[in-house]
Amino acid sequence: MKNKVTVIGAGNVGATCGLLLAMRNLCDVVLIDIPAMENPTKGKALDIAQAAATLGFEGRVTGGSDYAMSEGSDIVVLTAGLARKPGMDRLDLLRKNADIVKDCVENAVKHSPDCKIIVVTNPIDVMVYHAWKICGFPAERVFGQAGVLDSSRYATFVSMEMNTSIREISAMVLGGHGDSMVPLPRFTTVAGVPITELLPAERIAAMNERTAKGGGEIVQLLGTGSAYYAPAASTVKMVAAVLQDTKAILPCSTLLSGQYGISDVFVGVPVKLGARGVEEILELPLKPDELSALQKSAAIYVKSIAEL
Repeated sequence: MKNKVTVIGAGNVGATCGLLLAMRNLCDVVLIDIPAMENPTKGKALDIAQAAATLGFEGRVTGGSDYAMSEGSDIVVLTAGLARKPGMDRLDLLRKNADIVKDCVENAVKHSPDCKIIVVTNPIDVMVYHAWKICGFPAERVFGQAGVLDSSRYATFVSMEMNTSIREISAMVLGGHGDSMVPLPRFTTVAGVPITELLPAERIAAMNERTAKGGGEIVQLLGTGSAYYAPAASTVKMVAAVLQDTKAILPCSTLLSGQYGISDVFVGVPVKLGARGVEEILELPLKPDELSALQKSAAIYVKSIAEL
């Protein structure tokens, strides 16, 4: 295949990304993990490859620990890192995952200097800033998953609440990928109608809170580990937008330079994703309380970046 995507970290999120990428016939897929996990990584890649005849995809799927395998990747997806444990806040992961991200990015860009980097490692908004500083790429080539997943969760809860098809729902969640995220009911619609016109305020508030705590809810239910099906699907949606140059409007963690009154921090806002990566940042006409919430969310990560 013409396109090549390397997924660093072959755990639940990374391996699921690899499977979904292969199933969509988007690219050849390389799974990479640490040397101690080389055989399991090779095994997962081989298992996915052996599904090709049944699922009907044609891309090659390989795995291992040698970054030379990633040579010439169009996109590098970074999922490597420690998962949250029950009771652990995303920011608790900061220092533990920073060293992992540094090593992964340095090795990846050595072999794929022209790639785009999609960061999934938590805490995403800090790790994507960290990755950007390490690789030295233009900011449009480094971005984080964040709002695509959060908006998917929001859409799911709206669908459950209204007992309607998920296909009719378009959701929008901005801000950091954590408890400070900013669901936007005015920009979340069912068949084009804002949910503020369809649901009482108290039900919307309940969905907003559940969305903000969506990842933590799954962590508690699983007992060990964290969500991976929806994060992987959201990541693949971003990969597809870049590889297919669809110019999709998606909320992603991107570097702001004055938009929404925020600068020098990565935070989730609507962007146009295409072949060049983040091709445009869209500024929604936010109300004062919405803008304040977004700015407060960004401020949390400014502090974490300073600590890092």
